[in-house]
Amino acid sequence: MPMRLRSPLPAFEGVTEWVNGQATKEQLAGKPVLVHFWSVSCHMCKEGLPQILVWREHYGKPYDLQVIGVHMPRSEKDTDIAAAKAVIEEYHLEHPIMIDNAHAITDAFQNEYVPSYYLFDAEHQLRHIQAGEKGLKLVEQRLQKIMGSTNQEGQ
Repeated sequence: MPMRLRSPLPAFEGVTEWVNGQATKEQLAGKPVLVHFWSVSCHMCKEGLPQILVWREHYGKPYDLQVIGVHMPRSEKDTDIAAAKAVIEEYHLEHPIMIDNAHAITDAFQNEYVPSYYLFDAEHQLRHIQAGEKGLKLVEQRLQKIMGSTNQEGQ
């Protein structure tokens, strides 16, 4: 059963390894958060990674959007941390990324799919879930809506 809208942002406990620094609740306080699940063996995930960079740049500075990746292995082969780090480097992913080999974060989010996107507002309530490569436009629309309301609240 997937997370329900308005559910709180789950804790990041049980992470196998953090890449690019650890995201803490204190750092994320009062900021909208996009959590992106992906896997090295997922071709569609890799196709969407450039869009994550665009969102991070476009919504990060003016709206303080925090992007956090979760590498969710789909097979034993996907648990190769060096392979995940190679993809992170290849696609220039500079935001915090959790390697979730034990599926602790995957289970906390009740996530089943890659790619998938979980968008939380500044109060860390879930506002949108999207799975699959076709959902990028829907995530973008929801980002615009949430960032617009975040911007208005800040004025």
